[in-house]
Amino acid sequence: MVAEQARAWQRMLSGRRLDLIDPSPLDVEIADIAHGLARVARWNGQTRGPEIFSVAQHSLLVEAIFAAASPDAPRSQRLAALLHDAPEYVIGDMISPFKAAIGGDYKLVEQRLLGAILLRFGLPARMAPDLAKAIKAADREAAYIEATSLAGFAVAEARKFFGAPKVAAGALAAYLQPLRPDEAQKRFLGRFAELDAA
Repeated sequence: MVAEQARAWQRMLSGRRLDLIDPSPLDVEIADIAHGLARVARWNGQTRGPEIFSVAQHSLLVEAIFAAASPDAPRSQRLAALLHDAPEYVIGDMISPFKAAIGGDYKLVEQRLLGAILLRFGLPARMAPDLAKAIKAADREAAYIEATSLAGFAVAEARKFFGAPKVAAGALAAYLQPLRPDEAQKRFLGRFAELDAA
């Protein structure tokens, strides 16, 4: 008897079949990314509001914070900021404490997926260290703002885990209203189109 091999791919609505272990840029479609990210909840859904706060919305917030901190950054770098959590369209958004608990295999899968996604859209598979650091800083600021505005964290608690933000949450209020998935998807695709047009 032949042992059945475990399935390591996900069928996408576009019809693409994405291999999670060895992803190909040819199997990555922005419509699939936007659809998935708009339906993945940040903070495991533990946020205020009638709708989830999605990873698509978080991605828009991170790109806005990155652009504010680096106003002269080229569109390619802003696109990298928008796509920083794109692997979550297929593997979901695991909270940081759980990622730390399960260790390296998850990170390896995530890095391979991100590399394929970045290549698909004409970016280097690995971000330059300075760019990765700047996007991570924007990601931490977004986490602080989301934590205090949406996820019930006290300011002191959020500062302990994410650091003090450089931008005021009020300046980003438009990004913090939880949206229906179709609207979050539309906004993510719109911003992608603006940044990818270069």
